[in-house]
Amino acid sequence: MRKRSSVLAALAAAAAVLAAPAAAPAAAGTQAAGPSGTSATRTFTFRGMTLKIPSGWKVHRQKDYAVVVTGACGYPEPFLPGCEGFWVFGGKAITKVPVGGGYVTYTGESQFHPFSGVIQCPFDAEEQWNAADRRVSAGLRQVGRGHRAKYSAWGNTCVTPSGRKTRSFTQREWYLPSSKILVVDVWNTPGLAKALRNAAWR
Repeated sequence: MRKRSSVLAALAAAAAVLAAPAAAPAAAGTQAAGPSGTSATRTFTFRGMTLKIPSGWKVHRQKDYAVVVTGACGYPEPFLPGCEGFWVFGGKAITKVPVGGGYVTYTGESQFHPFSGVIQCPFDAEEQWNAADRRVSAGLRQVGRGHRAKYSAWGNTCVTPSGRKTRSFTQREWYLPSSKILVVDVWNTPGLAKALRNAAWR
């Protein structure tokens, strides 16, 4: 069984609140016509960064991180199998990352996971995440005017308990060290890269 970090400890206690139909989304409720004039958008602000996202995406905020659900999701938790979306972490969430029985601060040199131990595959809870130790892509990416993120893409595989590989996937990470923001996506979310590129700042 995987061991969760203190970053995610509050999430389990808040399950009833998140599941309640009356719970308000963290994103601002403003809507406007999308670029094509057919799709509505809303804004999501995190630590001074504002993204314009489709109105169908649901934002669930927990202290210094947020889960942005873009598709099917039974319970919005980072790295929970079967929860389509991406995660936005703040400075506290990436300062004490459990690795090998200790804690490290995320710098972008290694792939990010918010807990230690065995990690389930995002697409199948019965399979394990075989994390990569090498990037498949890296560089700087624009995140709004005057901000650049340290971008990394990591190749990973899902394996059965017997070790058989079932599928491959890429974890994409945008890290803004000055703003203390990390965006993590394993679902290759359509429109996410564009939303980040067009981000507004205050």
